[in-house]
Amino acid sequence: MLAKDLISDIIPALKTSDTGLDALNWMEAFKVSHLPIVNNKVFLGLVSDTDIYELNTAGEPLGNHRLSLMKPYIFAHQHIYDVIEIASRLKLSIVPVLTIEQEFTGVITQYDLMQQFSELIAAHTPGGIIQIEIAPRDYALSELARIVEDSDSKILSLYVTQEPLSGQLFITIKLNRTDLQPVINGFERYGYKIRAEYGSESHMDETAKRNYESLIRYLSV
Repeated sequence: MLAKDLISDIIPALKTSDTGLDALNWMEAFKVSHLPIVNNKVFLGLVSDTDIYELNTAGEPLGNHRLSLMKPYIFAHQHIYDVIEIASRLKLSIVPVLTIEQEFTGVITQYDLMQQFSELIAAHTPGGIIQIEIAPRDYALSELARIVEDSDSKILSLYVTQEPLSGQLFITIKLNRTDLQPVINGFERYGYKIRAEYGSESHMDETAKRNYESLIRYLSV
């Protein structure tokens, strides 16, 4: 999925002739804390609600103020993972999208990004989740897939996180079944450590549950 497919058709762009109060009203209306300032398809930067609150005369046009605007953006052809990276790193409520010719085409909202990413990881598809812990040298996607398929199951999505201190990998696998025991037996047969089970018939490890939910809420952290 590409950035151009995620562009919102409701978030307006500010002009330098708009006032700080205009910006705050739109931010409140659209539940965002940033808005782009654009003149003739030229992206000038993002203004935040904090920037506006610091103005002495918010009722004047934005162009009258010496604003130090950050200019984060993503190109229309870039992948959703790139959008996630910049939004998460800079804690943005919207991500501006430009063409390769540097023309502004719109923004991606945090809400739309979360919705599309949840589809990407099959968050709404029925099934169970297994999280295994392994050393980086032992990670082989082909073997994980084979064990799952040998248990008459299919992988709907998979993602990898790394524990900063130990370096261990946590592999979270979404499966097309809630009865996880056959898959668990398969992994344990090959010496894999099951860190958590997320199924209707299993007990959730609370630490692992928080880790999974933090991914779904990553933009809000």
